[in-house]
Amino acid sequence: MSQEVARDAEARVSELARQIEDLAALCDRLRTENQSLRRQQESLSSERAQLIEKNEQARARVEAMISRLKAMENS
Repeated sequence: MSQEVARDAEARVSELARQIEDLAALCDRLRTENQSLRRQQESLSSERAQLIEKNEQARARVEAMISRLKAMENS
């Protein structure tokens, strides 16, 4: 009976060790994915800021053209 209990305990310890290894591997994968997503978020945020700036510049140019056209109409 003692050997059976020892084998059972050993099997449980082995299973727990395997689960811990799986969990550690999952943590590594999630850490890598998280880093990648953070880099992607930074890149997209930068791209968004650039697009907003270009949009503002285009809006200013259009408004300036409208003002010039109105001034030409009033002349």
